[in-house]
Amino acid sequence: MDETKIDMSGDMNVPKTPTKSQFDFSSFTQFQKIPTPLELIQLTRQYIRPWSEFLKTDNFKSAASMPRLTSRFVRNLDYFKSNYIFVFIVLMIYCLITSPLILIVLAGVAFASHKVKKAQAPVSVFGHQLSTAHQIMALNIASVPILFLVGAGAALFWTLGASCFVIALHAIFYNIDGIVTEETEGFLSEVV
Repeated sequence: MDETKIDMSGDMNVPKTPTKSQFDFSSFTQFQKIPTPLELIQLTRQYIRPWSEFLKTDNFKSAASMPRLTSRFVRNLDYFKSNYIFVFIVLMIYCLITSPLILIVLAGVAFASHKVKKAQAPVSVFGHQLSTAHQIMALNIASVPILFLVGAGAALFWTLGASCFVIALHAIFYNIDGIVTEETEGFLSEVV
C-alpha cells in the first residue's frame, strides 16, 4: 500500500478570547425574542373563552370531594387561562387608576424614554458608549426606587393577592364538567 503524505506545515491564527473581566453591554439588547405587551394581549385574546360562559352563575357549585376539587381547579386554570390573565390586567388597571402617584411616575418614565428614543444621541459613561436601548434601560432601572417610594410594591402585591384570590375562587367553584366533557374537551380547546 502506498503511503500518502500530506503537508501540514503553516501557522494557525487562534482568535483572541475576550477576558472575563470586561463587562459587555451589548448582551442586554438581545430582547427581540420577548413579545411586546400589545402582542401578548393579542395572543391572549385569541384564546379567550366567552365571558357569558366564564360568568355563568348556573355552573358555580361546590365540589363533592377533594380529588374532584383539585381536578376541577387544574382544568379551570387550563381552560380559562386567557380569561384569568384579563382578570389580572383589569385588577392592575384598577390599582393604577386608584394610585395617582404611580401613574405620574410611570407617565414621566414613559415620556423620558420617548424623548431618549427620539433624540438617538449616544452617551459615553466610564469610557463605554451607551446606545439608545441602554439609555432607556438605565432610565427604567433608575425609576425602580422611585416607584417603590410611591407605593408600586404595595400595589403590585395587592394586585397579585387580589388576582390569586378571585381566580382561585372562580377555579374552585366553577363546575367545568357542566360545559366540558372528556369527548368535547379537545374539540372545544381548539380556537379557529
